[in-house]
Amino acid sequence: MDRADGHDIAMIGFGEAARAFAAGWRSPMAGRLAAYDIKCLDDARRPALEEAAAASGVACCATPADAVRDAAIVFCLVTADQAVAAAEAAAPHLRKGAFWLDGNSCSPGSKRSAAALIDGAGGRYVDMAIMAPVHPALHRTASLLSGPHAEAAQPVLAGLDMNVRVAGPGVGDASSIKMLRSVMIKGFEALTAECLLAAHRAGVEEAVLASLQASDPGWDWKRRGAYNLERMLVHGARRAAEMREAAATLRELGLPDRMAAATAAWQDEIATLGLPGGKNDLADRARRILSRLE
Repeated sequence: MDRADGHDIAMIGFGEAARAFAAGWRSPMAGRLAAYDIKCLDDARRPALEEAAAASGVACCATPADAVRDAAIVFCLVTADQAVAAAEAAAPHLRKGAFWLDGNSCSPGSKRSAAALIDGAGGRYVDMAIMAPVHPALHRTASLLSGPHAEAAQPVLAGLDMNVRVAGPGVGDASSIKMLRSVMIKGFEALTAECLLAAHRAGVEEAVLASLQASDPGWDWKRRGAYNLERMLVHGARRAAEMREAAATLRELGLPDRMAAATAAWQDEIATLGLPGGKNDLADRARRILSRLE
């Protein structure tokens, strides 16, 4: 992988996506990555964060300012509800002309609010939508860029061996695609929970699955059902936050958000059980979830 013209790179937020990118870049980028995460402020969680950063050759910084001041490229990869706050905290410390890649799962309105902060401080804001799970592709995970600086950012990220393409000229073009896709994908997960958990409790799970399989043989319904429940168990809290942003996207478009709001509630419901994904078995996952649901 070619280095991006010797640029230093910072990450605001060092969760799953940031760690996956850093893991993909590990050897070529060692010593050139810095990160700040709000977990740095938590004495109980800071050691694990520092250990994960060190394992990927990432300098763990005590403040957003320390992370971004020398960086020409900054990836903002926090939780959806913290995206604007992260931009506000970092903006005064950015290098002039630094790219701010906002890869958070936010509504276009939230992205535009963050863009005003970054561009107002002399940075170059880019709306970035990460369009697939970051494992196993890591930094090569397909992503969309949009906004007035997207065309300039694309070759820089390509130089980091990233799989990115420009979706449009406006901030919100990329995030609209991500948010509205999530209405379907995360909504399907919530429907899986509502349908198959009820079927399991009613003792008709196999009959329901057989009917679904006959209606749409292109799916392996049992396998997909197990996968969807695992996604909610392991990632439901983040998915719920994303779906609240999807609901905001719908409201920004003047449309009802009924399905997105209900999806967020189901994702939260499953996530708060605190159960691991467990073995890849639909009946096992359904039993464990039902044992904990009121």
